[in-house]
Amino acid sequence: MKITALLVLKAAPETTDPVILANASDVSHFGYFQRSSVKEFVVFVGRTVASRTPPSQRQSVQHEEYKVHAYNRNGLCAVGFMDDHYPVRSAFSLLNQVLDEYNKSFGETWRSAKEDSSQTWPYLAEALTKFQDPAEADKLLKIQRELDETKIILHKTIDSVLARGEKLDSLVEKSSDLSMASQMFYKQAKKTNSCCTIL
Repeated sequence: MKITALLVLKAAPETTDPVILANASDVSHFGYFQRSSVKEFVVFVGRTVASRTPPSQRQSVQHEEYKVHAYNRNGLCAVGFMDDHYPVRSAFSLLNQVLDEYNKSFGETWRSAKEDSSQTWPYLAEALTKFQDPAEADKLLKIQRELDETKIILHKTIDSVLARGEKLDSLVEKSSDLSMASQMFYKQAKKTNSCCTIL
């Protein structure tokens, strides 16, 4: 699961071409000579998808093994380029967080933007790195992952307890130190307690 780029654009209906307000990309997994072309392609596709995402709408566009997710919140649009394995819910959660942070940092100043911004926005670069793990963007996914890990640990614990119980049975059978009455008591107690076993 990989995020290649995040963009914030002004994609209001009155503008003919969306204006790039912030842009962060990680093209390190592409060949050195391909990187500048990939960045140009990201800008082109980001602008195209943003212009075709109506206000207050979300959409995903798939191209080969990549998905471009866009969320246009009343003219302020966030676009993310992810691979096909990145969960959709996490992607839109990330885009929502990016738009929230942009509004906190810059307020409504984006409405007056007329041309692409060359100024970097540090939060976007941090988000690109931080949210490579979808669980960071989606709290429900994070909780589900923790529950799955707990369930695995619980199953391992139960399995080890059962294995110990089987070993204890074989030790009782083999023990010459226990009288026949003690062995019968152990077997009867085990049979009585077995009605309460939860699987």
